[in-house]
Amino acid sequence: MRPHRLFLIAVLSGAVGLASGLTLALDATPTVEILLSTTKTVSGQPISYPAGTAEITGAIVTLEPGQRTGWHRHDVPLFAYVLEGELTIDYGDAGVHVFSAGDAFVEAMGTDHNGMISGQTSARVLAVFAGAEGTPNTVPSQR
Repeated sequence: MRPHRLFLIAVLSGAVGLASGLTLALDATPTVEILLSTTKTVSGQPISYPAGTAEITGAIVTLEPGQRTGWHRHDVPLFAYVLEGELTIDYGDAGVHVFSAGDAFVEAMGTDHNGMISGQTSARVLAVFAGAEGTPNTVPSQR
């Protein structure tokens, strides 16, 4: 064979090999890290969903040092994942829980609570509500 044909065959073979390698990389299975799998809230209640048309709401909640959420409750399931900082939640008679970056939990339902930052850095929390149309995700408490 002529040298330029050998070169062309080599280039084409390399391109086909590269393309098939790309296909393998794109078809690879992603890594999945389960943050939480539970049937109960942080206070041990069974998780229950409100009646009606499902509505998922995702939000990033940021609290600055010294800030509080104010007393409130959730009547819909709420998955929370602490992205940064440390969050202290007072559940009244049910006690106090401290959550740090990397912690995941399902918030108490129908239970008044108050979140606060007790440290010197802000906290960011990913909040995913599994609610229903027309049902508020958060209800202010009368405390």
